[in-house]
Amino acid sequence: MLRYFLITVIVFSGLLTTSSSGFAQPAAAKQVQFSVPSRNSSADRYANARERMVREDIAASGVTDTRVLESMRLTPRHEFVPAAQRPLAYFDMSLPIGERQTISGPFVVAYMTEQLDPKPTDRVLEIGTGSGYQAAILSPLVGTVYSIEIHDALGRRARSTLRRLGYTNIVTKIGDGFAGWEEKGPFEKIIVTCSPEEIPLPLIDQLVEDGIMIIPVGERYEQTLVRLQKRAGELERTDLVPSLFVPMTGEAEKRRAVLPNGVKPRLANSSFEECLPDSETPTAWYYGRQETLLENCDSPDGQRHLLLKNSEPGRPAHIFQGFPIDGRSVRELKISYQVRVAELGSGRIPAEKPGVAIRFFDERRARSTRLVAPLRILNSEWGLVTGSLLVPTWSREAILQVGLMGATGQIEVDKIQ
Repeated sequence: MLRYFLITVIVFSGLLTTSSSGFAQPAAAKQVQFSVPSRNSSADRYANARERMVREDIAASGVTDTRVLESMRLTPRHEFVPAAQRPLAYFDMSLPIGERQTISGPFVVAYMTEQLDPKPTDRVLEIGTGSGYQAAILSPLVGTVYSIEIHDALGRRARSTLRRLGYTNIVTKIGDGFAGWEEKGPFEKIIVTCSPEEIPLPLIDQLVEDGIMIIPVGERYEQTLVRLQKRAGELERTDLVPSLFVPMTGEAEKRRAVLPNGVKPRLANSSFEECLPDSETPTAWYYGRQETLLENCDSPDGQRHLLLKNSEPGRPAHIFQGFPIDGRSVRELKISYQVRVAELGSGRIPAEKPGVAIRFFDERRARSTRLVAPLRILNSEWGLVTGSLLVPTWSREAILQVGLMGATGQIEVDKIQ
């Protein structure tokens, strides 16, 4: 069964197998030695945190390419986030970096890198430099990385960080990634870390024959991470998993046909009935951990529902969905879902209890708050849970999380709305 992870969101090439995390994996990992820029030994105070991140958040979730794992192990993520975020640098979560942008979680970065299938001689185009972290991960794996950032402040900061850390095969510029970088192309690989509604034609034109592009596409809150490979001038498309990336701004945003409506927030595919083509991956829901899609198993609404199961206190077992919500118009958010539980146990701390959590963000993603509605029905039969949460007036978008939240046992959920 193909399942999926999050986000806070991822890709495949060649023959595929399925990992315990539910993400498809390359059939074989490569073992190639490489080096990264040397670091001052004082930075090693984060070494244990990086090792834990690689072991528990990345390798345990299915990334197997030893070159990618080593790059994740050696690259100082804390150098690519604001000082206030450094205590969170080695947790598997996205973090705000300014200009309404975020740095993707480590697993997402590692997964996308692995599925890009980087080669030592590749010329890689990255759309969305952000903090520079993705480019830094690619640096020891490829020949040259060309990276474009549309936000001037972010682009300058990333360039300064990369130079300070000694990366010499990364070339950056400020510009609209929709147009690509024609004078530096064509490229063997293209990786896009922001989401347009449609694939920009200039990027297709700048991809070499047999080249690979990894890109999240779709509506603002209903995206799919896809893998494209150019063969005989045509694109072979593989839909991988649902995802949630920041939107591609500039020309791509001007061309967006479907705009989010925060006045009427809704969840998509609330009963898990719709799946990606030729897979058992539900659309709209992303970044699942330890989840299984069940079919024809007395689902209370339709033919499918979701099982979340965990045996290790503190380990994630959850799923996410983002949606727009305008706190000026929506003051209260009502929630309901069908649930069935079994063998529930405690997490590491009292706060780790199953239920639903919603994190609200302001327009710039600079301010957020997380509200939790713990699960209060603990029946072994299906039951309806209802509740409501007050919406901050400054809220413009939100991410819903449903899961065990670190507790053990299992919950089955359906018709979340």
